[in-house]
Amino acid sequence: MTDTPIVSVRDLRVYYGTVRGSVRAVDGVSLDIGAGEVVGLVGESGCGKSTFGRGILGLLPEGAASNGEVIYGGRNLVGMSPKDLRRLRGPDLGLVFQEPMTRLNPLMRIEDHFKETLEQHESNLTDREIRRRSLETLGRMGIPPTRFRQYPHEFSGGMRQRIMIALALVLRPKLLVADEPTTSLDVIVEAQILAILADLRETFGTALLLITHNLGIVAEACDRVAVMYAGKIVEEGPARDVFIEPAHPYTKALLSSTISLDTEELHSIAGAPPNLIAPPLGCRFHSRCPDAMVVCGWKDPVELQLGEGRRTACWLHGPAEEIPPGETAPLERTELAVAEEA
Repeated sequence: MTDTPIVSVRDLRVYYGTVRGSVRAVDGVSLDIGAGEVVGLVGESGCGKSTFGRGILGLLPEGAASNGEVIYGGRNLVGMSPKDLRRLRGPDLGLVFQEPMTRLNPLMRIEDHFKETLEQHESNLTDREIRRRSLETLGRMGIPPTRFRQYPHEFSGGMRQRIMIALALVLRPKLLVADEPTTSLDVIVEAQILAILADLRETFGTALLLITHNLGIVAEACDRVAVMYAGKIVEEGPARDVFIEPAHPYTKALLSSTISLDTEELHSIAGAPPNLIAPPLGCRFHSRCPDAMVVCGWKDPVELQLGEGRRTACWLHGPAEEIPPGETAPLERTELAVAEEA
């Protein structure tokens, strides 16, 4: 791992157009990912994690708009022409999709998937070189050459996920966005996928953005963790530090809702994430936060540095000079108000 960012995201915003208005799926997010670094992106469903990952790669659906900066190789990917982005995707920027069965063409053999991918980006390769590169990459995933000419339906869910990873890695990208790579897999296969991702960093120095709900995976596999809520990053820091001493109430709530061998009582976060068409004023977590103060209900929190590599956006940490007098009192809300804000 190095201190040099492979990609530097600054104030990225991604909005989806709907008949009811613009959904602010990613709303001013900044994040650096260093060479050979694994960064975990966590948060509830609907908080913008997958949109952020795809926004980095410019893989947004029709009707979506983005602005801000995604600096890679000294160039801003936001606003780059589709043709130039296609040149970067694969050899430089890779993506592992969440559902491999919906991404692999059921009418194509695995061999043809690899051939299509390599011919698209490295047209000078011979058939023999394509086969060698493909089998070499699949071998790293633990898939034998005898399976090369089979169809996707002939593989288990874990093997299909490994094929998806291999398809992303065959072009040797410098940054890989892995969107829920272990969803719906049993713990044995999950451990195998984590071992493969760790090997990527060791062998190729690949930088990895790991999008997941599984905090256990983040604790095991990630150098840093960014916690996302309602389109914004509310806390970021070294994974160990964040897990030992979370700074934001939302991070604390996520950690308390996990289950371990020592769990005696189940915990959950009351309410639901806010409507991103019309987000609430102030801190977007305030309607669900047990520590909310009056200021949280109307004024956006100021992002603070808590130490080397750590930041959070929460009024509990100040700055005191930005909080109007008398507004550190607990925020009183009726059950109806909480429901309306959620």
